[in-house]
Amino acid sequence: MEDLTKTPAPTYESVWALLQENARQMQESRADFDRKLAKSREDFERQREKSSENFERQMQESRADYERRMKENDQKMQESRENYERRMKKMEETMGSWSNNHGSFAEEYFFNSFENGQQDFFGERFDKIEKNIKNSSKNLRDEYDIVMYNGAYVAIIEVKYKAHENDLPKVMKKAETFKILCPDYKDSKIYLGLASMSFYPELEQECIDQGIAIIKQVGDTVVINDAHLKVF
Repeated sequence: MEDLTKTPAPTYESVWALLQENARQMQESRADFDRKLAKSREDFERQREKSSENFERQMQESRADYERRMKENDQKMQESRENYERRMKKMEETMGSWSNNHGSFAEEYFFNSFENGQQDFFGERFDKIEKNIKNSSKNLRDEYDIVMYNGAYVAIIEVKYKAHENDLPKVMKKAETFKILCPDYKDSKIYLGLASMSFYPELEQECIDQGIAIIKQVGDTVVINDAHLKVF
């Protein structure tokens, strides 16, 4: 009896058909692989571009945020600087006002003392007194706090609320400028004095060495040390 399950022998045609089918399947597999590879590349490029865009956007945002914070800091620094300058200017104005008030008080105090009988000193009697004299010429200008006169002598007194040794060169120059700016007294003998609400030992000694009268407040009275006076 013939066995019907027996596999028939391959023929040339069947082998060729099988090879063609395998080739077709391989071609389809390659095409599918190429499509998937291309898609993967596209997805990768899109992701890379997206990442690059995100990175660039983050960088721009960071740069913008940095510039904004720097601008805010600059503005705060400018405001702080302006506020500091306003406070310093206000302080200078206040200090200047205090200084002027103290100086005006000292001038008024010593002038009133001289006007009310303290005119017999420097070894001379002075019969005329003036204050706050301001004279100027083309190339010279000076101020004299208190000036007293008689026929032959002029007493020039520089007034300070709190005198310092640095004031003495200015005091000594008064004699020279007064003779130039007040030519009517160019031949007069001039005495110089420094009046202050307070003195310290070094300042008093320097006045003595320079021949400048020491005029100071002691309690409720004005004390004058003029034993060492020089004529200028």
